[in-house]
Amino acid sequence: MGNIPKIVILGAGYGGILTAQNLQKALRHKEAEVTLVNRHDYHYITTHLHMPAAGTDSIEHARVSISGLIDESRVDFVKSTVQAIKLDEKKVILDQGSLDFDYLVLGLGGEPETFGIPGMLENALTIRSINSVRLIRDHISYQLAMYKNDGNPARLTFVVGGAGFTGIEFVAELADRLPMLCREYDIHPQDIKIINVEAAPTALPGFDPELVEYAMDVLKRKGVTFRIGVPIKECLADGVIIGEGEKIPAGMVVWTGGIRGNHVIEEAGLEVMRGRVKADEYLRAPGHDHVYVIGDNSLFMNPEGRPYPPTAQIAMQQGAVCARNIAAAIHGKEPQKFKFSNKGTVASLGRGEAVAVVGGRKIKGWVAAQLKKIVDIRYLFIIGGIPLVLKKGRFF
Repeated sequence: MGNIPKIVILGAGYGGILTAQNLQKALRHKEAEVTLVNRHDYHYITTHLHMPAAGTDSIEHARVSISGLIDESRVDFVKSTVQAIKLDEKKVILDQGSLDFDYLVLGLGGEPETFGIPGMLENALTIRSINSVRLIRDHISYQLAMYKNDGNPARLTFVVGGAGFTGIEFVAELADRLPMLCREYDIHPQDIKIINVEAAPTALPGFDPELVEYAMDVLKRKGVTFRIGVPIKECLADGVIIGEGEKIPAGMVVWTGGIRGNHVIEEAGLEVMRGRVKADEYLRAPGHDHVYVIGDNSLFMNPEGRPYPPTAQIAMQQGAVCARNIAAAIHGKEPQKFKFSNKGTVASLGRGEAVAVVGGRKIKGWVAAQLKKIVDIRYLFIIGGIPLVLKKGRFF
């Protein structure tokens, strides 16, 4: 290792941004060369993407310029796509050039997990990036416009695969948005079908049953049809095959049924499960004490031996501890064990509605919806202070 260690952070998601910002605080100026690599020059707020995808909010509220989040005199930002990671050579190959590292942080984000369902990758849309959100939003309007031209009723059926948090939050926004679009395109709202298909025996798997029932009741009143305990067997260009062979013709299929780790990490030779690396208690990759794994790339076990779901709050906490441990390694100090502190869970159900569990307390309705706004504002404050809250925050 040279006199000045080189730290490379791959990905500017929740974990990557928090790692970079905390390294700025933990290291003295010029104590290390810190480089943040991301394919876009903005950080996007993944938990907000369901709203612009449905067209109920601006895309600009879901993204923040990276240059406004880091001190570029302390962190060098490189806009590039990672092509390969050479662990033995301590080198990252980018689409243009390469970077050497002494410490590497893997926070590249996830990719859609289709569980081998035929046609899902080819025919379904996903809520995974700003560009994918644009495509979904425009495709909704396109289907309504085309219906006015060809009268094909399937264009007015929207299928969402997966009833986890992303799926539920998206169908809620979709149910709020489509009646407004129906007025714009002179379509009767009763002709619209929103169908949420989930293979698990319940929506919001793992969430409190009382709140799940409340959420489904709210969404049913908004016009959402649930097909729970029914798997999607195949995704077609014009719909889906579910259950025992039933076909649902549809103008659009959006898949929210799961994510896996990044293929670049699998190809790097690390041991993975569904593309995720089982990190040790210090967030390091097994056998590579200089490689840290966070966010969607990390498989971190809870005290019961089951993996934590890859949420924004765990990625944020991992980012802070990751930075602390890299600084400790540079300073010759003991690293800190990562312990996840669950601050609670909130699921938005569209305009004025949500469900939440905070500190063991169940919250629903308008109060939970305000709590969701507080959670969003708190994140903006953490990464950008009051100026970012005023610029991007949704208060009403």
